[in-house]
Amino acid sequence: MIRSSIFALLILIGLSSCATYYQTNQKFNSEFQQGKLEAAEKTLSSDKKGEEGRNRFLYLVNQGVVNSMMGNYELSNNYLEKAYIFGEDHRKSVGEEALAMVSNPMVTTYPGEDHEHLLILYYKALNYMMMGKTEQALVECRRLDIRQYALSDKYKSERKYRKDAFIHTLMGICYDADKDYNNAFIAYRNAYEIYKNDYKKLFNIDAPYQLKEDLIRTALLSGFPDEADQYRKAFNIDYRLPKDYRKRAGELVFFWNNGLGPVKAEWSVNFTLGSNTGMVTFANQDLGLNFAFPYSPGDNKNNDLTDLNFIRVAFPKYVERPTVFSGGTLTGEGLNLKMNEVEDVNAIAFKTLQERMLLEFSKSLMRVALKKAAEYGMREQNQNAGLALGILNALTEKADTRNWQTLPHTIYYTRAPLKSGENNFDLQLKSKLGAQYNQTHHFKFTGNPGKTIFQSFSSLEIDPRWRQPGY
Repeated sequence: MIRSSIFALLILIGLSSCATYYQTNQKFNSEFQQGKLEAAEKTLSSDKKGEEGRNRFLYLVNQGVVNSMMGNYELSNNYLEKAYIFGEDHRKSVGEEALAMVSNPMVTTYPGEDHEHLLILYYKALNYMMMGKTEQALVECRRLDIRQYALSDKYKSERKYRKDAFIHTLMGICYDADKDYNNAFIAYRNAYEIYKNDYKKLFNIDAPYQLKEDLIRTALLSGFPDEADQYRKAFNIDYRLPKDYRKRAGELVFFWNNGLGPVKAEWSVNFTLGSNTGMVTFANQDLGLNFAFPYSPGDNKNNDLTDLNFIRVAFPKYVERPTVFSGGTLTGEGLNLKMNEVEDVNAIAFKTLQERMLLEFSKSLMRVALKKAAEYGMREQNQNAGLALGILNALTEKADTRNWQTLPHTIYYTRAPLKSGENNFDLQLKSKLGAQYNQTHHFKFTGNPGKTIFQSFSSLEIDPRWRQPGY
């Protein structure tokens, strides 16, 4: 009877705790994906733990994105600034890490991925640019530069994501809008080098055409005609600076956030246990994995982990949310401008997790080994309690499935000249699912001499055939 009650209680605990982060926030995710932003913000704000809980980083960045899309740019930046400071100050808690080793990593405070910390400043700079506050946007660009150096110092290998081309492009755009063409040229040049040397190999992404044209233009405006010629030949682009460029009415920089980035789920794998003197080895021949840890059962052979033939361990994985749209074009005022892919957030997310997968393997296997050792120790004192702990260990075993899930799948941009007065443009989105999914969105802009204005548009649609990952 007692044993049956223990089973029932543990099964209830297990079922309530094994959902992924995406599934535990189903209401907010559903409202956000449907573009019901006010409802999504209300649901988010109803989180009692909010800024204080272990998911505070995700609460802050989600509030930042939702409020930015609602046009609450100041409020959005307040949340994003808190997320930025959290990233600066966050240190791992020894107590949380110890607790994670006997339960699962979801009990720790989520620290944020490297690319997520960079994209905080993208949204902050974008908010300032939408408000016409170029100086404040430049402050965010300088902070981006500092974060860039920290990322480069963290990873030395050229085969790792250690530099972000889009962030340098964004810095160039901010300097460009402020008429600081020399710094804009340097930022664009840095972005081009990262696309050429890193992004092509890591993500198969070429430098955007718009970046190439901006690089030539700012070289000319900075008084570097030789560099401009060099890039004209390299890109095979015969761009010439219009004679009235400095007097023209103005420019538009249009950002398009397409789709939604990936969500995290979990997968599990069985390991065969073996032992050598003072070591226990976890091996999976199918995946070619082999990990050895120091371990000694002492004099009591009943405490030997290798009594088990197989052991199950859970790991995190990303699941892509496929986009509906394959590309976009900005048309109007006699122009037909292709939206240029500038950042594949989806690909970067997969890459960052892949790069630390060996570390994830080691941490997860060590966690399972400690939990099993505790179970065997308990069995010696009380068989029923040991059994209960073993079941509880199995039920609570899970991967960390948290990530910033309101980020876009891919970011695009283009630049258009504006005439004085009213300008009319259409953003035409082409769907890869058929013409019935194509969309057209109309925009009006007022051109002013020498002024750059900004516009962002987010398409939240994902492929309707996508199904959320199970657990």
